[in-house]
Amino acid sequence: MRKIIASTHATLDGFIDNPHEWSTQHSDKETESYAITMTMAADALLLGRVTYEGMAQAWPNMSGDAFADHVNAITKYVVASQPVDTDVWSPTVVIPGEDLLARVAELKNQPGGDILIWGNGRLTDALAKAGLLDEYQILIYPVLKGAGEPLFRKESATPVELVGSTTFATGAILLTYQPTR
Repeated sequence: MRKIIASTHATLDGFIDNPHEWSTQHSDKETESYAITMTMAADALLLGRVTYEGMAQAWPNMSGDAFADHVNAITKYVVASQPVDTDVWSPTVVIPGEDLLARVAELKNQPGGDILIWGNGRLTDALAKAGLLDEYQILIYPVLKGAGEPLFRKESATPVELVGSTTFATGAILLTYQPTR
């Protein structure tokens, strides 16, 4: 069975928006290696509509290295209850919001690599609540932002177990948690 991994970048004070503004100065070959290894083990991205539309503006224009080429080549599954332009970043498959749990359960049972979720929001909350999310991988950066979009919300409440941690030379820390059932 495939694993579904929610991979998120967060500030020390728990905010996740605009990581390009605060994470890059704390990235190095070691953190990049982690990201590449995790992403190359996946053959699908599962994204909410808002995250998909934001990433679809940038990723199709990136190419020329194994990481970007892999991300652009794998299937993107976008969960949406509104129309989505799938032509801008293909291959993309739309999962209607009302079909989320059934379709994701089917995806998990298909052969293949890991399924990555970039970000942490209503999609990860719904999957954790249904017992379909296998891991949270949260890369915490030594930045205090003070405000923004929180890593977790009231709807995120679920018990978790720490299954791994890695401290990087840049001061970033990777925490890996599994929801406990």
